[in-house]
Amino acid sequence: MKIDNWTMVSEIILTGIPTTRALGNVLFLIFLLVYLVTILGNGLIITLVFVDYRLQSPMYFFLSNLSFSEIVTTTCAIPKMLVGFLMEKNSFSFGECFAQYYFYFLSGCTEFILFAVMSYDRYVAICSPLQYPMIMTSSLCVRLVILSWIGGFFLILPSTILKAGLPYCGPNVINHFFCDSAPLLHLACTDIRAIELLDFLSSLVLLISSLSLTLVSYVYIISTILKIPSVQGQRKAFATCASHFTVVSMGYGISIFVYVRPSQKSSVHFNKILFIISSVITPMLNPFIFSLRNETMKEALKDILMKGYNLHKHMRSK
Repeated sequence: MKIDNWTMVSEIILTGIPTTRALGNVLFLIFLLVYLVTILGNGLIITLVFVDYRLQSPMYFFLSNLSFSEIVTTTCAIPKMLVGFLMEKNSFSFGECFAQYYFYFLSGCTEFILFAVMSYDRYVAICSPLQYPMIMTSSLCVRLVILSWIGGFFLILPSTILKAGLPYCGPNVINHFFCDSAPLLHLACTDIRAIELLDFLSSLVLLISSLSLTLVSYVYIISTILKIPSVQGQRKAFATCASHFTVVSMGYGISIFVYVRPSQKSSVHFNKILFIISSVITPMLNPFIFSLRNETMKEALKDILMKGYNLHKHMRSK
């Protein structure tokens, strides 16, 4: 049958998890709480970095940008998921679907580039501490963050343009919580193998290049730390990298499972579980991982809470 005889898709329906009304209400409350904690936690990190003088360093500047990326990622995914728990038909226009897809993967790609940038920052701080202020200047840090977003933009742009030009003639149902790349692509009524290969190569280039830089940085970091004579000095040096290493391990591990495959049509339910972990659970946990393991961050948080309490107490006394 010719493509011209097909009805083009104008609406996308997300199925996600089929639930009863009662279960949908419970899941709505759970994921709403997770979303609010994620926004508040990452928003608090951004606020602390910009208002506390002790956090005015490249490491925390990159961390605040990572938190912003996490907010974008979760905001692209969770609100539409929440609608699906309450509505019998969770649908939106084809343009809205592509917008969700694009901004979700834009923030995701940027996040992995930021992982590599943060690894380089830790490498310079530990391996060349005397040259660190001269190398990691404010202007360089700003340029690195801008380049991270530009890199994510151009990395995902070719695939997005090609997908937007495909004929989508149904069915119009995506068995997922959001407009993920593979389920969306398989709605097209044409040969998609070339675009699947492009997605695979783009994911491979992003993950392998950023992971390689991260691994090389940590090899030098660990070898330098092991040369520190005192055990206390080694622990302090490891502590500055532990949070970043934990988050990086979770991010790379999940993404390699999901996206670095030539064809992503199979294992739909497994991908949905990994999606919840990477796009819902991990962004919620990151603020706790970075704050609980970092003494400076904990002190800044205590100070801002104390200031807030004193301000509230002062206002009540009037």
